[in-house]
Amino acid sequence: MSSVQLDGTHTPAKRGGEAVAYQGRKKCKTSNMLILSDSKGVPIACSDPISGNHNDAFELTKHFDSMVTSIEQSNIRVDGLFLNADSGFDTLQFRNCLFKHDIFDNIDNNKRNGKNDVSFLDEALYKERFVIERTNAWLDAFKALLVRFETKKIALESSKHHCFLHYSSKTTLNNFIFMFVNTCQVSPNKSYCYNS
Repeated sequence: MSSVQLDGTHTPAKRGGEAVAYQGRKKCKTSNMLILSDSKGVPIACSDPISGNHNDAFELTKHFDSMVTSIEQSNIRVDGLFLNADSGFDTLQFRNCLFKHDIFDNIDNNKRNGKNDVSFLDEALYKERFVIERTNAWLDAFKALLVRFETKKIALESSKHHCFLHYSSKTTLNNFIFMFVNTCQVSPNKSYCYNS
């Protein structure tokens, strides 16, 4: 794993509950979660639910530190990773947090912050960020997460983890089938499988 992608996703919360507030862009009450995925789009960590009235940078360093801690508890090293994120994550505190964890930032410049002479954006690496958008779109289509009816934060978090597990197993199974099909030679009368 050489690069990771970070983005937030809002879930409408029709019954209210913990970590729920009105989000003007969505025109309803929502909860927000930050999701960190690998370069294939498989989620590897997520933050606790955040009230929907906050932007993605709200208490970002606290949430990111907890995500890094959960990754490191899984014996996955984070030092030397490249992190792609959109301009909503372009804050000096977050860049310092990434530096503390030895993670290289590839964050789009937020024009509201003024001219930023410190950061460098690798456009080719930044294009890989679409996988987190695809993952978020897939999560939004997951029926149990489309609209939040649970009122407890832990229930929403459990639903997201269940969804991540489903997504990861589906991706792993598809990769296994792809590898198996590519090692099989099929003829009209016989089928031979071999490893080269």
